[in-house]
Amino acid sequence: MSIRPILIHPDPRLKKEAAAVHDLSDELIELADDMLETMYDAPGIGLAAPQVGVLQRLIVLDCVKDEGEPPQPMVMFNPQVVDASDDTNVYEEGCLSIPDQYAEVTRPAEVKVRWVDRHGNEREQDFEGLWATCVQHEIDHLDGKLFIDYLSPMKRQMMTRKSQKLKRERARA
Repeated sequence: MSIRPILIHPDPRLKKEAAAVHDLSDELIELADDMLETMYDAPGIGLAAPQVGVLQRLIVLDCVKDEGEPPQPMVMFNPQVVDASDDTNVYEEGCLSIPDQYAEVTRPAEVKVRWVDRHGNEREQDFEGLWATCVQHEIDHLDGKLFIDYLSPMKRQMMTRKSQKLKRERARA
């Protein structure tokens, strides 16, 4: 397993739609493992394949945040929201591709998601709270959508400028 570089916004690959996964190759399983390691190292609670430059419909997440709680890593190929509650939640979201910037985003409070697991089995599960927010955030990445796309144009532009500045500083370092 290896830690992969995370793309920083703005990067055109973050705005592209990811292709469906049709075959769970060894390379894709290895990518999932690398993504989990990259996510934990960052540290983050979710990561989508486009964030590491791979335009495939693959996300990983683990929203366990309490010390002493065992991790619950999830790997999802071709995840899709098949049902969403009318009730909403507001969470302050951040993104590994937009470092150190956060904003409140409103999303459905509960979602039912269908995906293929790392063993090729189709799964379906209900998510709520932080897990629901995270899985929706990561699925958005597969559709070329970032959390800042939910914000006002002025706030989105401000965050994009900060991200561009950070990207330039990292390039010089």
